[in-house]
Amino acid sequence: MSKDVIIACDFQSAAEVFDFLDLFPEEKPFLKIGMELFYAEGPQIVREIKTRGHRIFLDLKLHDIPNTVEKAMRVLSALDVDIVNVHAAGTRRMMEAARNGLTRPDGSRPLLIAVTQLTSTDEESLHRELLISESMDDTVMRYAENAAAAGLDGVVCSPLEAGKVHDRCGKSFLTVTPGVRFAEGDAGDQKRVTTPAEARELGSDYIVIGRPVTRSDDPLAAYRRCVKEFLG
Repeated sequence: MSKDVIIACDFQSAAEVFDFLDLFPEEKPFLKIGMELFYAEGPQIVREIKTRGHRIFLDLKLHDIPNTVEKAMRVLSALDVDIVNVHAAGTRRMMEAARNGLTRPDGSRPLLIAVTQLTSTDEESLHRELLISESMDDTVMRYAENAAAAGLDGVVCSPLEAGKVHDRCGKSFLTVTPGVRFAEGDAGDQKRVTTPAEARELGSDYIVIGRPVTRSDDPLAAYRRCVKEFLG
């Protein structure tokens, strides 16, 4: 897979999603389906979007005992999505179980990545609330190394950490980076953010952008701007 922009489709219903996608008469953008939409509409929304020709990052962040995650991944593998994820905090054993469950009898599977730390988490909350004494950088790097050791394809991290992850885990180890906003945009609940151009320079393989596109007065123009700034 080459570098790309992924639109976070954080909508509450299938109707909202398809109204949004109808704004893209030519492009078939890569889409992220998260918990809000998946829980509202179920697996059928994935199947319907796939029939329209979109690639899908199914962002459910599985985090449970290894046996449960393995069985859940076996179900998700049948949806033919392109990327799925787990929480790296679930340990290497859980991530290995996720990979095993995701792998089909013919050996194929979607890309599997692990969330390191949410981009809404800052250094203070990492220490004070999560009781993690290491720095944000060290924590993200260790989680990335664990994901690589478990045979995963990459991680979700901030663009600020993408280059360092590549240094530790190799250039082919994917960095999927939310926390992207236009220079004049509101960061919202994100703490560790960059612009699309900055994310490109920092080494992000994929950027995930939601509200700056989905809530724009002109979503198509906003998406095209994001693609231009990120891909050059």
